[in-house]
Amino acid sequence: MPGLDFEARPPSQYAFDFPDSECEGWSTDRLTLRFASVRGAKHRYYRQPRQDAARAAVHEATGSIVFAVADGVSSAAESHQGAVEACRAAVERILHQLDRNPERLDSTDVAAFAAERLRELARWRLGAPAPQAAEVARLYATTLVAGAVRTAGDALEAELFRIGDSGAWLLDRAGGGYHPLFGGKAAPGEPLVSNEVSPLPLVPAQPETAVGRLTEPWTLLVGTDGFGDPLGEGDGRVGELFARQLAVPPPPLWLGHVLDFTRETFDDDRTLLAIWPRTEGHR
Repeated sequence: MPGLDFEARPPSQYAFDFPDSECEGWSTDRLTLRFASVRGAKHRYYRQPRQDAARAAVHEATGSIVFAVADGVSSAAESHQGAVEACRAAVERILHQLDRNPERLDSTDVAAFAAERLRELARWRLGAPAPQAAEVARLYATTLVAGAVRTAGDALEAELFRIGDSGAWLLDRAGGGYHPLFGGKAAPGEPLVSNEVSPLPLVPAQPETAVGRLTEPWTLLVGTDGFGDPLGEGDGRVGELFARQLAVPPPPLWLGHVLDFTRETFDDDRTLLAIWPRTEGHR
């Protein structure tokens, strides 16, 4: 069932730097990118800022698309700022890594760089030279999925990692199926779904990673759980909607409109980033 229809309320007066919705879209010679991020119904009603963020850039020397998607943890006081800064830091670090070695990403280094950015924010906010990890987390805890799609000869290779529970999928535009690149919230063999999150500034010894070729008819999707939870296995109405709408790259504003669907009980912020390989017809 659809959720309640109401006019969004403004976030608090000092959240003016975090708009209700944002979207982006452009293409390189080989790839097309779209992303949108929208404030969820709960945050619109309770005057809270959107806690999701996404950022993307092209690496000029290789034509790679570098991206990051983050979901600020709701219990953190300034998680909306943490999500934005984690995305910025991750994109900056991956661009730097590609300058030095375009063949492989160091996910641990990227995650540590993003975590250090959050510690810098906490040092400024608290006026403390060395805030503890728990203090940083109480302010800026956030999930993060980041990576790059780059050329590998005539092929395209996607490499990404995640901290926390945000997700990534390969969408088969020919068959309509969604193939998750990371494990789901349900542990193997367990029927119950876990909401436990281990976000930044915590950095595991080895972040969960995924590497694979991006070819037709596949599209890489990266999203927060505001998208992933209603998507589920991809075999319901939400999966059908996005398989249809993402068959070809939509206008960025239209992606934001589609992402802003309403369904009862699904009231979280939603962010979705998509990358398509460009065909001769698209060019």
